[in-house]
Order: sequence, then structure tokens, then C-alpha cells
Amino acid sequence: MLQRLLSNYDSSLDHSGVNGERLANRLAELSEIGRTSENGSYRLGFSAEERQAKELVKKWMTEAGLTVKEDGAGNVFGRKEGSRDLPAILSGSHVDSVPNGGHFDGPLGVLSALEVAQAWQETGYVPERPFEVVIFSDEEGSRFNGGLTGSTAFVGELDLERQRTMTDKDGLSFEHVLEKDGLSIETIAVAKRNAEDVAMFVEVHIEQGKRLEKNDLPVGIVTGIAGPVWLELTFDGEAGHAGNTPMNDRRDALAAASAFIGKVQELPGTISESAVATIGKLEVHPNGVNVIPGQVKLYVDARDIHEETRDQLIIQILEAAEVISGQTGVDVTWKEMIRKQPVPIRKDLQDFFSNAVEANGIQPYFLPSGAGHDAMIVGRHIPAAMLFVRSQDGVSHNPAEWSSLNDCVQGVHVLKTFLERSMDELPE
Repeated sequence: MLQRLLSNYDSSLDHSGVNGERLANRLAELSEIGRTSENGSYRLGFSAEERQAKELVKKWMTEAGLTVKEDGAGNVFGRKEGSRDLPAILSGSHVDSVPNGGHFDGPLGVLSALEVAQAWQETGYVPERPFEVVIFSDEEGSRFNGGLTGSTAFVGELDLERQRTMTDKDGLSFEHVLEKDGLSIETIAVAKRNAEDVAMFVEVHIEQGKRLEKNDLPVGIVTGIAGPVWLELTFDGEAGHAGNTPMNDRRDALAAASAFIGKVQELPGTISESAVATIGKLEVHPNGVNVIPGQVKLYVDARDIHEETRDQLIIQILEAAEVISGQTGVDVTWKEMIRKQPVPIRKDLQDFFSNAVEANGIQPYFLPSGAGHDAMIVGRHIPAAMLFVRSQDGVSHNPAEWSSLNDCVQGVHVLKTFLERSMDELPE
């Protein structure tokens, strides 16, 4: 990985204390922790591998002159004091991964913030307010089908009773896994940070899409983080013999569901340019080659960065289901599984990032985040901003996940400029 990162690196990007080779070495060293046979990452939340990655970054934090602390959720903070006693700016992400995931999703955000702190140490720069590099625990949630655990505990929203019921694929309880990591339900319950001590959270993350690549840009400014709604819809028709039932005498649940799927694909673009809807899971019964489907259960994932248009999309999706039910004679019922609040990014923070992007000779480009991030959780309580770094081919959660070192280092420079210029612009 290291050789590939450095092979086409533009060393002119090494300035103002930022060092691309150092960033590359750290990305490569982290990638060795939990490396799979397919050269992917396997660092589940609260695993020995996530802990090993945290301890390595703690060592680097200390080398950068930061004071290192860990809270009861295993969230790690490396703090640099400012020239004034003001609420701190936090920046970072996570170091856990999905099974056989990529090496940039999460670590790039942590190491970008750390590289800024290291650059400040080397140049003697003292920020006006305290700055903290943060690692949030268990962002991906692959172990317990949850996720964003550390950031949710950080803001005091973790449902401890629900967490107690969770087990991983090996049957290990959430409490047991915490204890193996030196934590407990009692410690995670008191991990909430006083929001008044934090002025802003900034997260650098790979895009996990193709918009920046299509526009040939290294970084992009996030306008908001989409909040998903998951719906479960059940289409109940009538199973029958595929050969002996005439086409005009059928109540084919799959045919009705197929018409619905086609309609769902059309709706988001009529409502909002940032809205999306996906149907990625279907259950067909009785699921026989020569049997007319009697029931189809499917799941809709609808998202937007604006709650009003997201909810409008949900209404139109359900109306479409009712219309198709009336046209086909197939009954439809539904229930809501998940509803998460979208987090728009404040316009002034977008403007700060736009100015920082331009100051580094890059054209500002604005785009939404369809995926959830720690910034989505933290941003409900304190101001949050995000910067995306270009992803090659839009690939993520996969060993092929890649962002060039040139793009990563440009992201560090933009973050550094953003932080230095916004220090005195935030409320005291």
C-alpha cells in the first residue's frame, strides 16, 4: 500500500508542516492491523483489532504533542491547547471497519486531523482555541448491526437497554465484548461530553461515490447528511399454478411489487436533487419456479438531506403502493422500521470550507452525503461540517477502496486552512 501511495505523489504538496510521506506511512501501518487475505480491513467495533489501531494512533498523538484521553465509550481524544480558553474544535472519524472493508473509510479522517496537529507542532503554530483529534468507537456497527456507538454515547443518546440485548455472530453479548475491551455498560453510560465545551466537529471522509471523480476534483464540501427512513412493505396476492391460471385471472404479488419498484425509481428526482430511494431486499413466497408469487415482502430505503422533502418522498412512495394495489387487486400493508433525522450543514460552515478550498487553488464543489457518519450524530447537538475526498471509481467498503495520496494531502491542507480561519469566527 505504501509504495502505491507514494508512486505518483507530488512532493510540492509538502509545505506548511504537512508531510505526505508521513501520512502515507501512517495509512499503510494502520492498514496492516486486521488485514485480510484479500488485502482488506477487518477491524470490528470493540475488537482487539480496533483497540490495536487506537493504541497506535494514541502513540502518534503523543508524538504530535497532544494530551491523550479516552472516555468510557472507548472514544479517544488527542488535545492541543489553544491560546485562549474557549470551547474546542474537534476533528476526526473512526478506525473500525466493515468485514473485509477498505483502508481509507474512517482512518483518513483521523489521520488528516492528526496531520494538521503535527504540522502545527512543527511550525510552532498555536491555535486560538483548543483542538482535539478524535477517534469514535464502532462507527460501522458491523458487529452488532447497530453503529455510530461511540458518537451516540458522546452526545448522550445511547439506548443502553437496547445495547444490552445485542449479541454478535459468535453469541457474545455487547456487555461481554465491552468488558474484553476494558469498558463496561457503566462506563459507556457516562461518556456524554458537555456540549458547551465543544464549538464544532469537523469530519474528513472519503466520498464513497463518483461525483468528485466525474468533476475531476480532489475534495468536495458536504451540504448535509441524509437521514434514512426504512419501510417494510408486504404485497399479498394469491399463489397459484403458473400454467393453469390465465393472465387475466391472477393476483401476482411479484408483478405488483415490480410495478412499485419501477415507480419508486422515478419519484426521488421529482422531489429533490439530493433525494434517493433504494429497494435492495425482497422476500418472495412461496418462491417456486412454477408458482405465481402469493406474497412479496420488500424494503425501501429513502433518504434526503432535507427532512421536509424526505418526508414528502415517503408520502409519495406509500401513495404509489396504494395506487398499484388498487390497479392489481394485490393487498399492500407497510410499517416503518427506521427514521433518522437528516443533518443539514450550516451555510456559514460551508462558506468557511469554500474559502479554504479556493485558498488552496481548488474549485469549490458542493455535494450531499447519502451515507451516515459520526458527524450526523454529533451534528444534532453542536455545529458540524464535513469535507469529502475523491474516491477512485466510487468504491468503498471493499478492499479496492482507494484515494490517491495527492487527494488525501490536499484534503489535509484544506482542513488546516479551514481550521485556522474559522478559529476566531465561531461564537465564544
